Amino acid sequence: MPYDPTYHAFPGVAKIRAVIARERPDVLEVHSPYMGAIAALGASDHDFGVRTFRWHSDFLDTYAQVFAWAVEGRFPRLAKLLPSPLRVVRPAWGLVRRLAQGMDATLVASRSQRTKLEGHGVARVHHVPFGVDVTQVDEITRVARRAELTMGRPGPLLVGVGRFAVEKRWDVVLEASRRLLPTLPHTLVLFGDGPERARLERAAGSHVRFLGFEKDRERLFSGLAAGDALVHGCPCETFGLSIAEALAAGLPVVVPRAGGAFDLADPTASETYEPLDASACAAAVRRLLGRDREELGRAARAFAGALPSHEGEIDALRALYTDLLGARPAPRLASRNPRM
Repeated sequence: MPYDPTYHAFPGVAKIRAVIARERPDVLEVHSPYMGAIAALGASDHDFGVRTFRWHSDFLDTYAQVFAWAVEGRFPRLAKLLPSPLRVVRPAWGLVRRLAQGMDATLVASRSQRTKLEGHGVARVHHVPFGVDVTQVDEITRVARRAELTMGRPGPLLVGVGRFAVEKRWDVVLEASRRLLPTLPHTLVLFGDGPERARLERAAGSHVRFLGFEKDRERLFSGLAAGDALVHGCPCETFGLSIAEALAAGLPVVVPRAGGAFDLADPTASETYEPLDASACAAAVRRLLGRDREELGRAARAFAGALPSHEGEIDALRALYTDLLGARPAPRLASRNPRM
């Protein structure tokens, strides 16, 4: 894709349908509202048991909001004349409703997304949170990792994890960090990569470290456990996996009051702020750092422990798919299982 080459589109709809016809899956799970959905919706009813849609990206509202942010940044006067981006895309929700109508279920990972989809008239929405496992990091490893990440700089260690893209609003995190720096020396470590990385690096101060995409899960979790706070800027998460993983590592979080991130903001282990407000973000970081770190860590792990584990997520999906398959008309299931 032009903006981010790590994302790809499926041009071969016929080839996808041929694979579906050959594999004859019990569950045909659609993860894309674009070519993948077109291919799946055109598949023969005899080639699968049930068809589901995983709502990974809040693509209508998010992309409209990104466009509005871009206009506001470059043409602030014009932005005041334009209608609300959420109002502009409201008719497009009809496409989502028609897409979901062709599915036996639409799966979302957060409560806020379920509320949104149901509010737009999307049928058969099921809430299945992503799984996360609580990870303990011993004190020796945590101290050593902290020294490695801060490189000896004084003050708190703030951490950010995610994709460096426009909608993630890392500019808010960087600006909040910049405002804190004069009176609160600290290190900000960012794990991740994406199309905005070079621009963000140019805008960041010397106290900010960009460590790229960390493939080693143990090193990522030890980096999270070594920090004092995870700081997040995106108000349109569909779940917020990096936030859940931070909590699982015992790291309290600072997140905007919107989207899936806010769903994970338990008051015992977080502080929240008005979305896109860097000053409010900085104030929230100060509030969190003023609280007892050990107590916050225990609360973070306790909250994450109440979320499904990775195995728990799979068990929930298996149970849902079993129910859906059991509710399908017998002729469809019989027609697609000549091997049995």
